[in-house]
Amino acid sequence: MRMTFSMFVTPARDSRTPRSLPRPIWDTRDVAYTRSQIREAVERAGDEHWQALIRHHEDAYPESRPTPGDVCRAEAERLNQLGLGDAEELSLVETRVERADSTVRIVHVFEYGEHAARLLTEPFEGYD
Repeated sequence: MRMTFSMFVTPARDSRTPRSLPRPIWDTRDVAYTRSQIREAVERAGDEHWQALIRHHEDAYPESRPTPGDVCRAEAERLNQLGLGDAEELSLVETRVERADSTVRIVHVFEYGEHAARLLTEPFEGYD
């Protein structure tokens, strides 16, 4: 009995999206940012940035503000909508978070190109 192995993995198919071509199994980079990738980027910026997200959520009690996970998920969606999740030449280094009254200010730091030039996004305020 002869066995053959495919070098491609067919991605999960959603009924809302058209069928896409298979991706090589060695391609580990997803084309879109995820909540966990944004959380890791916040943690790489330092504990004070993750704590700022936690305090933003907890200090509003009994009112409801987004959880740190909700903010990370929304930021992943926002970056993907801007097309940054598809940019192979950009690498997310860290995500900086500051509290500003009833909101948070978020800046993403990317590295670009062979010389690893650092690029910062414009500060985004939201998630009241």
